[in-house]
Amino acid sequence: MVTSQDSLTSIGAARIAVTALLDGGVRHVVVAPGSRSAPMAYALAEAEASGRVRLHVRIDERDAGFTALGLALSTQAPVAVVTTSGTAVGNLLPAVMEANHSAVPVVVISADRPEELHGTGANQTTTQLDLFGDHVRFAVDVPAGDHPQKAVATALYAATGALEDTPPGPVQVNLAFRDPLVPADGDALPTAGGHGVFHYDAGPQALALPEASRELAERRTVVLAGHDAGPVAEAFARAHGLPLLAEPSSNARFGPNAVGPYRVLLEHFGPQSASPIERVVLFGRATLSRPVAALLARESVETAIYQPVPVAWYEAGRRREVPIETLPELAEFAGRGSTEWLDSWLLAGAAAQHGLDGVLAGETLASGPSVGATVWEHSRGQLVLGSSNGIRDVDLAGQPHPEPVASVHANRGLAGIDGTVATATGIALGSGRETTVLLGDVTFLHDAGGLLLGHGEPVPDLRIVVLNDSGGAIFSLLEHGAVEDSGAYGTAVERLFGTPHSVDIAALAAAYGVGHQAVSTTAELASALKAPLKGRTIVEVRVDRTGLRALHARIKEAISAAVGQVLTAG
Repeated sequence: MVTSQDSLTSIGAARIAVTALLDGGVRHVVVAPGSRSAPMAYALAEAEASGRVRLHVRIDERDAGFTALGLALSTQAPVAVVTTSGTAVGNLLPAVMEANHSAVPVVVISADRPEELHGTGANQTTTQLDLFGDHVRFAVDVPAGDHPQKAVATALYAATGALEDTPPGPVQVNLAFRDPLVPADGDALPTAGGHGVFHYDAGPQALALPEASRELAERRTVVLAGHDAGPVAEAFARAHGLPLLAEPSSNARFGPNAVGPYRVLLEHFGPQSASPIERVVLFGRATLSRPVAALLARESVETAIYQPVPVAWYEAGRRREVPIETLPELAEFAGRGSTEWLDSWLLAGAAAQHGLDGVLAGETLASGPSVGATVWEHSRGQLVLGSSNGIRDVDLAGQPHPEPVASVHANRGLAGIDGTVATATGIALGSGRETTVLLGDVTFLHDAGGLLLGHGEPVPDLRIVVLNDSGGAIFSLLEHGAVEDSGAYGTAVERLFGTPHSVDIAALAAAYGVGHQAVSTTAELASALKAPLKGRTIVEVRVDRTGLRALHARIKEAISAAVGQVLTAG
C-alpha cells in the first residue's frame, strides 16, 4: 500500500486518479492526446479494457471539452476530459464557461510539468492552476509524486453539487507528472476485454400535479418556462389553469396550456390592454427574446422564480424575481387562472399560429421559421438546438405537442455558437438515442472540426440539419438590419455581421466521411427527417436570407391582424 509519504510514479498516481474518478460516478472520459498526459491515457486504457469506462478520443481540445459537456448533459453524470499541458488546457475554456453557467459537471484533468520545470522556460510549461478562474467550482494542484485520491474525490463532490449551497459545475484537477510517463516493463492491458456501455435513456417526461385549490385567488398570471425549466413547469401551469409560455429548450413546451407563438402575443396583454398580465412565474432561465425580457422588467408585473436548489446562472440579489423554493409557496404567489384568462391566451395563440402558418404556406422555398417548425414537428429522441436564429425560429414557429416527444438540449449557459457539433455528438453518444441538431451554417462551420472522429471511435446516430443561407442572418433581424437598409454604411454590415461565404458543405461532409443531402423545401426536409438514421448525416437546407427581415415583418403583421380580431370579438 502506498502511503502519503511515499512518492508515487506517474503511472501509479494516474491509476489512483482513474479509480477515484470511477468511484465518483464517471463513466465517460474524453481524452485529447498528449505526452505529459500519457500516464492518464494508459491508466484509462486499462480501465476501458476492463469495461469500467468508455473513452472518446479527440485531437482538438476545444471539441474534447464540448464533447464532454454533451456527454454530461445527456447522461446526467460527471464526465472527465483529459488534456496535456500548455495551450491544450486553455482550449477547454469555452466549454468550461458554458458548463459553469449551465451547471454541468465537467471534470477537467489537466496534466502538468513538475514543479522543478516551472519558471525555467521548459517546453509547454505555464501556470495552469486557476486558469479557469471563477468558472470552476473547485481547482486543485497535485504535485508530481503526491497521492491524488482526495483531490479527485473533492473535485467530484464540487462538480456534482454535493458541497453546501453550490450548484453543480466544472472543476479542475491539475496533475503534475514526472518522467517516466509510460508503463513499466511487464505492464499490459488486462485481458478481460470488452467495452462497457454507459447510456442514460430517460426520454422526455411529463409530470402530474394535483389541481390547484379553489381557495387560491384568481390572478392573471402566466407561467414562463425558460431553458432547463423541466416538465414541472408544464405540470404547474396545467394544475393552476394558467397559460404556459415555454421556450423550446425548457422541456416544457407541450400540453394543453402551451401557447406556441407566445412572444408575439405579449404586446396584446400589455399594460394598456383590457387584460394585462399581473404576475409571472418563471421556471428555468429565459434567454431568447427581447419581448420576454421586457415582460420580466415591467414594473407593473410581479415576478417570482421557482428555485428549489442553487442555480449557476445568476447571483443572488441581481434579479427582480422573488426566489421561491417550494411549490406550495409558488402556488400562493401565482394563484389560479380563470377560465376566461386561459381561454383568451389559447384563442389568441391559435389565431397567431394560423396567421403564421398562412404566411409560411405562401413561401415556395424553405425559410428559417418553416425549417424550425418542421424540425420541431418531426424530431424524436434527442433534439439539439444551436444558438442564433435556429432556436428562435423554433420558439416562434414550433407548435407545441400534446405530449413531450423529444428531449431538447441547447447551450444556453452563454449561448455561444462554438462547439455545437461536438456537444450534439456527446449528447447522442451519451444517450444512445437518435439525435437531431438544428444549426445555422456559421455555427456549423465554426465547429466543422467536430465532425472528425478517429478510426475505431464510437459513431453516434446524429442528423445535422444545417440552415445554409451563406452567412449570419440573425443580425438582419436586430437593429443592424435597419443600419444596412439605410445604406449609410455601404457593405460594412454585410461584411462584418453577415459574414458571407461560399463553402461547399457537401464537399466538407465528404472529407469527413459524413453523409449529405441537400433540400430546398419543407416537404423535402420533412421527408429527410422521417428517413431511418444510422450513423451521421448532414441535411443541408439552402435558403435565401435577403428577404428574412421582410418575412418576419409579414409574419408579425399577419399575427397582429389575426389576434386583434379574436381579442376584439372576445
